[in-house]
Amino acid sequence: MAASAHLGGWGVVVTSPIDDVPTGTSDHSGGGFGPSALATPANAVTVLRLLVAPLLVVRIVTDGATWWNFALWTVLASTDGVDGWIARRQGTTRSGAFLDPLADKVLVLGALFSLVAIDRFGWVPVAIIAVREAAVSLWRVHLGRKGLAVPARSTAKVKTFAQSVAVGCALVPALASAWWVADAVLWVSVVLAVASGVQYALDGHRAATTMSRDH
Repeated sequence: MAASAHLGGWGVVVTSPIDDVPTGTSDHSGGGFGPSALATPANAVTVLRLLVAPLLVVRIVTDGATWWNFALWTVLASTDGVDGWIARRQGTTRSGAFLDPLADKVLVLGALFSLVAIDRFGWVPVAIIAVREAAVSLWRVHLGRKGLAVPARSTAKVKTFAQSVAVGCALVPALASAWWVADAVLWVSVVLAVASGVQYALDGHRAATTMSRDH
């Protein structure tokens, strides 16, 4: 059994090294899957997103903004909520907690860098987003080694949505002449990425400090 506790007022969950899925989440839902399960419907959807992401990258680099690419992007982006919905009903797993954010990063960053490759997006905003994602991932690993799981703020979810909208706008042929629409949304997502990254860093620092004092 894993020991867990909520720390302070930041919604931080302290987990034991035995089980890094916080017991505050559902690990069994009416005969669903336990934390150690691998072959789950939610993971199948996530893996499918990972496998199809390279196809999207190739299509963007080859064809640019087309309705087919926009449709493919819309389907892949919308499945982000599908695997989460399934997991909440059938049981969250450690593998899902790792694969889902990985698929998100591969999909979004793959699409963004593809648009940079065809000179649709500038490299500066995409580089900022990529550095933010790498820094937050490393910080999350650092906190995880201390037994801390810091949930994402609402700004992080809005950031992901804004990035998806920016890519979608860049892939719509009808907006080819209105290039500023996608660019404006992209820069909004950059601001949200930086803000949510700073929030996550501060939340993790405060939680680690509080845990050190309590021990």
